[in-house]
Amino acid sequence: MSSVCVNEALTDDELRWVLSRLDSDKDKEVFGLVCKRWLNLQSTDRKKLAARAGPHMLGRLASRFTQIVELDLSQSISRSFYPGVTDSDLAVISEGFKCLRVLNLHNCKGITDTGLASIGRCLSLLQFLDVSYCRKLSDKGLSAVAEGCHDLRALHLAGCRFITDESLKSLSERCRDLEALGLQGCTNITDSGLADLVKGCRKIKSLDINKCSNVGDAGVSSLAKACASSLKTLKLLDCYKVGNESILSLAQFCKNLETLIIGGCRDISDESIMLLADSCKDSLKNLRMDWCLNISDASLSCILKQCKNLEALDIGCCAEVTDTAFRDLGSDDVLGLKVLKVSNCTKITVTGIGKLLDKCSSLEYLDVRSLPHVTEVRCSEAGLEFPKCCKVNFSGSLTEPDVLL
Repeated sequence: MSSVCVNEALTDDELRWVLSRLDSDKDKEVFGLVCKRWLNLQSTDRKKLAARAGPHMLGRLASRFTQIVELDLSQSISRSFYPGVTDSDLAVISEGFKCLRVLNLHNCKGITDTGLASIGRCLSLLQFLDVSYCRKLSDKGLSAVAEGCHDLRALHLAGCRFITDESLKSLSERCRDLEALGLQGCTNITDSGLADLVKGCRKIKSLDINKCSNVGDAGVSSLAKACASSLKTLKLLDCYKVGNESILSLAQFCKNLETLIIGGCRDISDESIMLLADSCKDSLKNLRMDWCLNISDASLSCILKQCKNLEALDIGCCAEVTDTAFRDLGSDDVLGLKVLKVSNCTKITVTGIGKLLDKCSSLEYLDVRSLPHVTEVRCSEAGLEFPKCCKVNFSGSLTEPDVLL
């Protein structure tokens, strides 16, 4: 019986089908080790690449991996190397990886507006760009990206402190399909910028303006009205100018809101939160309102009773909250909470926690730090039984889930 050579029997398309059936990246890498033909097929079929390389190597990678759509050059904060990716690298990337739709440059501190100009000039198909903590960037670079990348859907600019309202105006005029925008710590962003943004970008699903201290009620209200049907995630951590007017606007217009971060917005009170709970009772899943000092049992009870799909709740440092909020739960009130943080709510006792546990069989993480009446010993003495999968943080020794960050 004569032997059959696989390379002679199978066409390129058939080998590509075999490659497509491999689930793990490791198996796909092994596929390319068989022979040069298989390596070439594996290279041209590859869609994702994570690299640490200079211009020469990036050029070689672009020649080999011609169909890459996702390129990750990000650096971790703990293991970053300076300058890392440079403007010269971005020039090579922009010329070589013409199919790119996703580009991650998170924490690449050597990049300037010149590098972003290369992206805007050459990568017209780009849909996702993360340049968070690339601290040299300004409106000039972002305007170049907006000018050339009209199909942009997600843009992350956290920590880019030189970005101003001008960038938001450029996005509004040229990137009308934008769905996710991260502006955490961009303190030059104001209400006027948000108003300009939503004149053109009316499909926004997620907006992170944590620590944008110059944003207030006017900006949030503009957003709520313009993106009423699309907005699902809004992060306003430490936006101290945000108050009840913002929450009332969200309650009136944004019925599909799933995640709301308002920690540190100290002017927000029960009235607006109760209206929000009623308006978003079917959609709200994650709510963070730690340090909202005017929140009391009235609004918390309303949230627990009405928001049946709520999975994560943070009311840390809301000093007016007591056991009453939990005692008001009726026999039909079953909670789907997985994460609950009540640290520094000093009026809560073991009685309240016990009542809560009766309603939360799916709880996975409970933060009870700095509760003088709720200690590990007192919980044991009271016979409290936590769900088997639940991690209880009594002292701060446990890693916190990031769902509410």
